[in-house]
Amino acid sequence: MTNFSIEALERSDRFQPPGGPVVFVIMDGVGVGCGDEFDAVANARTPTLDRLRGAAHYRELIAHGTRVGLPGDGDMGNSEVGHNILGAGRVFDQGAKCVDSAIESGSIWDGTWRALVDGVVDRGRALHFVGLLSDGNVHASMQHLHAMLSQATAAGVRRIYLHCLLDGRDVPDPSAEVYIEQLETWLADFRSRYGGDFRIASGGGRMTTTMDRYGADWGMVERGWAAHVHGDAAGFASALEAVMHFRAETPGVSDQFLPAFVIVDEAGAPIAPMVDGDAVVLYNFRGDRALELSRAFVEDDDFVAFDRGARPEVEFVGMVQYDGDTVMPPKFLVSPETVTGTISEYLACSGLRQFACSETQKFGHVTFFWNGNRSAKFSDGLEDYLEIPSDRVPFEQRPWMKAAETADAMVEAIESGNYQFLRCNFAGGDMVGHTGSVTAVRMSVEAVDLGLERIHAAVEKAGGVLVVTADHGNADDMVERHKDGSPKLRESGTPQFRTSHSLNPVPFYILDFSTRKLRLRAGLNDAGLANVAPTLIELLGYRKPQEYDASLLDWD
Repeated sequence: MTNFSIEALERSDRFQPPGGPVVFVIMDGVGVGCGDEFDAVANARTPTLDRLRGAAHYRELIAHGTRVGLPGDGDMGNSEVGHNILGAGRVFDQGAKCVDSAIESGSIWDGTWRALVDGVVDRGRALHFVGLLSDGNVHASMQHLHAMLSQATAAGVRRIYLHCLLDGRDVPDPSAEVYIEQLETWLADFRSRYGGDFRIASGGGRMTTTMDRYGADWGMVERGWAAHVHGDAAGFASALEAVMHFRAETPGVSDQFLPAFVIVDEAGAPIAPMVDGDAVVLYNFRGDRALELSRAFVEDDDFVAFDRGARPEVEFVGMVQYDGDTVMPPKFLVSPETVTGTISEYLACSGLRQFACSETQKFGHVTFFWNGNRSAKFSDGLEDYLEIPSDRVPFEQRPWMKAAETADAMVEAIESGNYQFLRCNFAGGDMVGHTGSVTAVRMSVEAVDLGLERIHAAVEKAGGVLVVTADHGNADDMVERHKDGSPKLRESGTPQFRTSHSLNPVPFYILDFSTRKLRLRAGLNDAGLANVAPTLIELLGYRKPQEYDASLLDWD
């Protein structure tokens, strides 16, 4: 057994243990939508969830924004963050705050960063930074950029080029000149100190260039690729000249809609197209508008979103990993924080046996992320993990995924009587949800419902407790929407289908088959995923740790 960082849980004199196990089911990506035709959860046949809604204690939980440690309440939750917070029992920093901490501690400069910079110096090549030039701290931070510029120049990099995306959404508009001038001041200072070539090389407004999301307009990424990589866009002597030209051309134009541009020399040639041996850092920390450019740099010949032309062999690194499901990008600078005192550590320290299973697509989520970004078990003798290999076909072709096999494993583990706490993840609502196929997503949700029915029956037979929720929404909203909630349509009149997570709340059910009398606590209107672990601990008959958020339970 490992050395625990915490003490065993205290038995409660108020919350009696159940007669059977506590079984926790995560329906990945199954949120609570508006119920229209694009809500694949509401339109799926789900007799088990329907029955639970009537028989179980039910409420909804927040699974996005600041309640899961993200910078703002417009930030979508995701599977990594969701499982982190579900397992930790309290909110901790994600995204921008993690980068701040990594810079403050110096950990960001180890590993990937060191190898990247050393390689650039050894090869005598250029280092490129791509990202939002803004202090809005929603997608990127200029302070993060300045820290990296300082480290790179001090380490001997002598050619650094900036590819600046202009904001106008998260900061006052217009203000592009303010941020460009600030960056130019920094670059002039580095040039005076080191004598290198440190310049802005390209740019454009964030809503015309590079920062598309959800596959809504790959043309934005294509324009950014052409400007940043190939130096192919309208040419100017400086970024300020470009901005002033576009403002004169279109009076009142917002920063976010400024066209793509490149900086050219006296002969009209771009000053810094990317070439073999260069390195690229995408310094945005928020994933939704960074993922598509990452794919363009990383994916091989199977990339079909646009023609990338002659693709230089560059080393590409993201600020963070923008999508753990697709491991995109494979190389990144800031790893998630390791969190001690997760529910599984407390349960192992208290001598309870645990079982966790999922198919491959979400196996790391019910283990690594659930355990506070820790790969190892807390106790080899008390914890059993089971990974069910996922199919290697497009998810919409087999939308049921491994729901049946996951249910099989859970039923067998429950019936064994060996475990006091069991958890699993049904991957379909999220992984199929990303395909944008409404029909396939409905089928995936129906497969989850079938598996849940079998687990429900096993828990009832064992006299245990069934707890069901989700880590974030996805299948519940399959279309892009206007601010009034109406679906966005393409010029052809067809819906603009959504393949990303939603901002919707997630369902939370408790069905207790023991003789205990419990009820959900009134209030807690801002309850989120962090309130789940303390609730599970109370259902197991223990007092929740002091550092955890409030339990969702009231007891008679």
